[in-house]
Amino acid sequence: MIQNNFIDLFAGCGGLSLGLVKSGWNGVFAIEKSEDAFKTFHRNFCQEDSKMLFKWPSWLPSSAMTTQDLLNKYSSQLKELRGMIDLIAGGPPCQGFSLAGLRNPDDPRNELTQHYITLVKIVQPKLLLLENVKGIQMKFHGKSLAYSTMIQDVLKSCSDHGYRVYSSMLNASDFGVPQMRYRYFLIAIRGDLPKLLNNPFDSLKNVLHRFRELRGLTGHKTVVHEAISDLEITKQTLKPSVDSSSYMQIRYDEQNCVTTYQKLMREGVQDNFEPNSLRLANHREEIRSRFQRILNECPKGVRLSKQDREKFGLKKQTLTPLHPEKLARTITTIPDDMIHYNEPRVLTVRENARLQSFPDWFHFEGKYTTGGHRRKYECPRYTQVGNAVPPLMAEAIGETLHHLLVS
Repeated sequence: MIQNNFIDLFAGCGGLSLGLVKSGWNGVFAIEKSEDAFKTFHRNFCQEDSKMLFKWPSWLPSSAMTTQDLLNKYSSQLKELRGMIDLIAGGPPCQGFSLAGLRNPDDPRNELTQHYITLVKIVQPKLLLLENVKGIQMKFHGKSLAYSTMIQDVLKSCSDHGYRVYSSMLNASDFGVPQMRYRYFLIAIRGDLPKLLNNPFDSLKNVLHRFRELRGLTGHKTVVHEAISDLEITKQTLKPSVDSSSYMQIRYDEQNCVTTYQKLMREGVQDNFEPNSLRLANHREEIRSRFQRILNECPKGVRLSKQDREKFGLKKQTLTPLHPEKLARTITTIPDDMIHYNEPRVLTVRENARLQSFPDWFHFEGKYTTGGHRRKYECPRYTQVGNAVPPLMAEAIGETLHHLLVS
């Protein structure tokens, strides 16, 4: 397979990059502001023993930086990349657009979309791929759900720079990901390339069945128990966490692997290898008791109703007990937004990663979680996972984009 080059902007921990590399793309470099998230990215893509090694340029430090840093310090080197980069991929941080957030039009993170466009103008790649939450399409004022000028400005900027632009809302569950997760994707094709007969999202539909078939994921959507049942506490012994002796963690036992999806997530794992991020939360007994009552008394797979929240004395608005035979709700950055379908606890980082389709060999770095004002500048493991593009989803899109260039 011919390898085409890409760079990843707003890379996070590397979900989008992972899918692209697995589909045959060659990673050149990635930009990520958060030191926490970049530590994870560096561990998986920038070390000599990394499974998905990027061919990092010597002029660019392999460290966390902003897109503004890149533009200010390395504009001349970026110009030299013209003709060498086939794809710029990226998903500007979604908090400024998310319907779950404050949707602040003055959020400086919203300016990052313009940084993306500036870099496109300098590098002039053949293809663009932009991913964001569906809220990027909606107005900032009030609670209107009408289409916003924000995405229209992005579309116009791409068109003005000579790109034919296509966009679509995609659901991660259609790609074999065990999660109901809708995201907005934009694909743009440079105007001097031969015009394609089909919308690339139509081509993606054609790729999708064979993509899932080759991975054994056809016939039905992957549900929660198929993704994480091998990691249930009741199926194995626990051991002290490698991160802290005051925590326990799930023991990784190959004999518990029974589903096609679990086998897919374990691909590439060497004998006697144990994934990280299996650490269990230290719930107080009163929390465990409350969670158990919720599992016994509340419907699974849906958020707790106002009545149930009042019944259990919960101020939290978004708590969902998972249903083993259904898709998970959208994985968020908050660990206690969901509880296990069969055990009175929140999920581990690794279980969340499974629901996002990260393979078990993928290593997460940094703190597990954070709170309060630290949420503004820290990006712990749960946040890294929740912010990521599901790698299976990215891989199928990567295959489609590769076919566009070689067809």
